[in-house]
Amino acid sequence: MRRRLLALLALALLCPAPLRAQGTSGGSDQPLTLFAAASLQDALRALEPAWRAAAPGNRPLRLSFAASSTLARQIEQGAPADLFLSADEPWMDYVAERKLIVPETRVSPLGNALALIAPADSPARPLALGRGTDLAALLGPQGRLAVGDPAHVPVGVYARAALTWMGQWDSLQPRLARAESVRAGMLLVERGEAPLGIVYATDAAASQKVKLLGTFPAESHPPVSYPFAVTTRAANDAQARALLAWLAGPAAAGTWQRFGFVVRAP
Repeated sequence: MRRRLLALLALALLCPAPLRAQGTSGGSDQPLTLFAAASLQDALRALEPAWRAAAPGNRPLRLSFAASSTLARQIEQGAPADLFLSADEPWMDYVAERKLIVPETRVSPLGNALALIAPADSPARPLALGRGTDLAALLGPQGRLAVGDPAHVPVGVYARAALTWMGQWDSLQPRLARAESVRAGMLLVERGEAPLGIVYATDAAASQKVKLLGTFPAESHPPVSYPFAVTTRAANDAQARALLAWLAGPAAAGTWQRFGFVVRAP
C-alpha cells in the first residue's frame, strides 16, 4: 500500500509541467515568422518595433533572412513561415505554383535598383554604366566580380540580364565570385576579396565598407520587384494578413524609403 501511494505521488508531481505548457501555447506573444530576402534585413529590423507599437495585439516578429531561392525551397520542404517576402517575382511564382501561398494576399509593394560597388578604399571612381563600360578592365587581370549566384539568387539573375545587355556576360561569367545571397556577395567586396560586386542600391547604402560606383540602367534588366504574400501554413492567418497590410501600407512606407527602396502605389 505504501509503495502504491508513493507511485501516485510521483505521478502527480510529473503532471503539472505538460499542463502548463499546454496553457501557454498559441498565446498573444507567439511570434510571426517572416522568411525575407536578405536585402530587406535592415529595414525589417527597423520596422519591427513600430509594428509592435502600432496595436496592442500585434505579435513579435521572428525574422529569417536568406536568398529568396533558399527560402522558397525551405517553405516547399515544410518550414513554418507566416509570410514570404521575396526579392523577385519568379520565386514567388515558384511557391504559388505549389499552392504554398494565399493567392489573394500577394502584393508587390517595393522596387530597387541594381548597383555596382567597390571596396571603400578602392581607387575606382563613380561612373555612368552603359554598354560601353569595360567591366573586365575595371576588374584588372585577376579580379573577380562578386554577385549572388545567377543560377538561383535574384540579384544574380538581374545581374546576368544586365551583363548580357552590356554584351559582357560571356566574357565575365568565368570571373564571377558566386555567393549564396546578395549580402554574402557584398561581404566579399567589403573584405577586399573582390574588387567589384553587383548588389542592390539599398545594400550599397547600408554598408560603410563599400562605395557605390554606379547603377545599371533600368532597361538593362527586368524591374527589381519584391512580392510579399501570406503562406498557407500561417499559424495565425488574421495576424499574418494584418502584418502584410501594414508592411505594404502607408505606415511602413517612410521606413522603406529611408532605406532606399522604391515604394510603389497600391
